[in-house]
Amino acid sequence: MQLRHLADKAVSTGLQKAASSPAAAVDPTAQQQPAGPASLDILASIGMLTYAWDIATDQLSWGENLADVLADFAHVDLSTGRAYGERLGAQSATSRFDAIVMSTGSDDGRGVGFNAIYALAPPRETGGGPLVWIEDCGKWFAGRDGRPIHAHGVVRVITERHEMERRLTRSAQFDALTGAMSRALLAEHALRLLGQPEKSRKPFTILLVALENLFALNRTYGYDAGDEIIIGLASRLRANVRVNDLVARYAGNKFAVLLENCDVEQAKASGQRLIDVVAHSPFATTVGSISVAARIGAVVAPRDGRSPAVLFQHAEEALDAARQRNAQRLVCYATSLARDNGRLHALQISDSVVSALNERRVELAFQPIVSAQSGGTAFYEALLRVRLADGVIVVPGDILPIAEKSGLVRLLDQRVLELALTRLRADPSLHLSVNASVTTLHDPEWPEWLANATRVYSGVADRLTIEITETTLIDDFDKTRQLIIDCKRLGIKFAMDDFGAGHTSFRNLRLLDFDFVKIDGVFIQNIIKSEDDRFFVRTLTDLAKHLGLKIVAEWVEDEATAQLLRDWGVDFFQGSLFGSAVIPSVPGAAHDLARRA
Repeated sequence: MQLRHLADKAVSTGLQKAASSPAAAVDPTAQQQPAGPASLDILASIGMLTYAWDIATDQLSWGENLADVLADFAHVDLSTGRAYGERLGAQSATSRFDAIVMSTGSDDGRGVGFNAIYALAPPRETGGGPLVWIEDCGKWFAGRDGRPIHAHGVVRVITERHEMERRLTRSAQFDALTGAMSRALLAEHALRLLGQPEKSRKPFTILLVALENLFALNRTYGYDAGDEIIIGLASRLRANVRVNDLVARYAGNKFAVLLENCDVEQAKASGQRLIDVVAHSPFATTVGSISVAARIGAVVAPRDGRSPAVLFQHAEEALDAARQRNAQRLVCYATSLARDNGRLHALQISDSVVSALNERRVELAFQPIVSAQSGGTAFYEALLRVRLADGVIVVPGDILPIAEKSGLVRLLDQRVLELALTRLRADPSLHLSVNASVTTLHDPEWPEWLANATRVYSGVADRLTIEITETTLIDDFDKTRQLIIDCKRLGIKFAMDDFGAGHTSFRNLRLLDFDFVKIDGVFIQNIIKSEDDRFFVRTLTDLAKHLGLKIVAEWVEDEATAQLLRDWGVDFFQGSLFGSAVIPSVPGAAHDLARRA
């Protein structure tokens, strides 16, 4: 709007000098005022060219700097609107004519503003050349019939800006690595197809194509080779679909292929053909030829969804089913998949846990437990983390319930303990606590395995604490008690985790030889605001001190809570106030990294 105002003012000044008032010329007050800047000179200096268009006669008048601004058109006849319009490039979405003559605006005597961006094609007789992109803005004025009769404004060359904007737009719509369209752009195409009239609407298919084991490929051959495979997959997909079909980079190692006018049977045939195309020959990379395989989830619209979001969701579910062990490589969505979604999710987690165990992607995060009085780190809790094949870190709450049902939790506990023992042996000053599930505690072979492990990792047992939840005791008190006795003979300490959640009887607590109790953070987090929580926690601390147990308060997140617990005699704090759980970036650096946290 400022550019349009400046253009209007400048052009009006330049074209209407003759209409200046004679009285103003002899006004002594006006003569005493310093001369203002010459608007036309300023516009010319910044590459703007003024013009006036008499629409009734089609005469087009230009400023004196025409040859400087439109150098490619300096020797071309631009004296009429028609001649100027003949230079319009085919890529132009609009024109000056459209902006003015085809305008629906109404002139109230002050003119109607307009703005147009279009391309001019240099004449062939002068050598041609690339398009010159123009920004054209100004005002038009109406005659007595209300239709445009005169216009004036400025133009400037914006070719460089237009190219930059075009590149930015393309980067948002197309994947930089593969050149395939983006998922958002694919969704727009799908929405357009879904919006066609029902009588003429044809079914279309979306195939979600995923490479198998990209994480393993990256690890084995390097990420550059992985990128080359992804580029090759995009190229191979584009080469094996019809001209009007679309290929989009969906996410990571996934591509979406949209097949127009394609029903269920055609979708199956097309999907199987693409699976064969991918597996037919290895992909050439800088490290050599690499064979890969693909799996596909297919949906057919509008049968399987009447919006892009629903179609993509169902395609993901079909792909998840295709990725299951011993499953077909191509799965078409069916409503039964939705009913079995919970089962599939459990299977996915189980497969992810097994893969993580086999591929050494089970890791430890370390959270400091500090002395309540000194604030110094006393020991660390080693917490389970599972790194999925795509690099995403999963916390225990997302996998343990299913891992327990599938019998995998014992293997996870064993791996966590192995990693903890390795850390303890590497750092003689390190003290760690680890969690053990009820499944592990009740495994009759676990005590012997633990005894053998402490012999292999000699000299570390007295720096290890095993945490078990209070609710575990309810399942089999006698077995848990015997296990604690056996483990303490090895020098291992025991802590009752989530103390207060299971309401263990005083008698049972006295019979168990715990070293620590960890008060459940649920009772700690609102202790300042809740009188009930204060009473309960105070009772727990008095009971623990009476039994000679060290007390750890979990979820300590502010100093007011810490001070209150300190006054009550709590020995140790664990929570975000003193450090979050951190996965060390350097092997063997867990102690120092956790200390810094």
